[in-house]
Amino acid sequence: MSAANLRARVRAEMTDEIKAVARRHLATDGANLSLRAVARDLGMASSAVYRYFASRDELLTALIIDAYDAVGAAAEEAAASVEGALEKWLAAGHAARDWALANPHEWALIYGSPVPGYQAPQDTIVPASRVLLLLGETLATAYRAGEVPSRELPAGRYAEELGVVAANYYPDLPARAIADAISGFFQLCGAISAELFGQLNNSVDEDRRGFFEFQMRGAAAQAGLTA
Repeated sequence: MSAANLRARVRAEMTDEIKAVARRHLATDGANLSLRAVARDLGMASSAVYRYFASRDELLTALIIDAYDAVGAAAEEAAASVEGALEKWLAAGHAARDWALANPHEWALIYGSPVPGYQAPQDTIVPASRVLLLLGETLATAYRAGEVPSRELPAGRYAEELGVVAANYYPDLPARAIADAISGFFQLCGAISAELFGQLNNSVDEDRRGFFEFQMRGAAAQAGLTA
């Protein structure tokens, strides 16, 4: 192995270790990360950590991108394992929920309260869109196959905005399909966050997976996806 390759490998391993420690801090400090605290846990001088991440925001961005990519990959893998639009829609939703339950602090980082003073860079847009685009493509495939009946077009200024989105990304789809995909995505996020942040306590305690599927089937029905 060349010296350059060895340095790159060491840097990658150190970067991963810093992020792993930072994720543990999410459990106790939330997004209020301190590079000094991370460095202390690693037994490093804080100046050494700055060689890998120039600021707290840069470290946050790395954690955010990793989280979006992880939940996106989980949803995509689950959807790819089944056949049928409704089945893919449900599988993606359950995979996102399972990931969130296993990684609650990372879910809170990407879908919880905004971090004061943090402005997400453009680098986060593509990873953040993975689950939404998966639901959109699932619905688009069903539309193209004639599996979704003609739907009433939405009315209002937002319908014009969605029409622009459809023209740019899915020119063969009506604005209604875009509206349904986005609505389904935010119903998914809201349902998971409600469970994760304790809003189902004392109302749905025994079968939260079943209740989540009920909500996802409702979103699918609204979009015209049926068994």
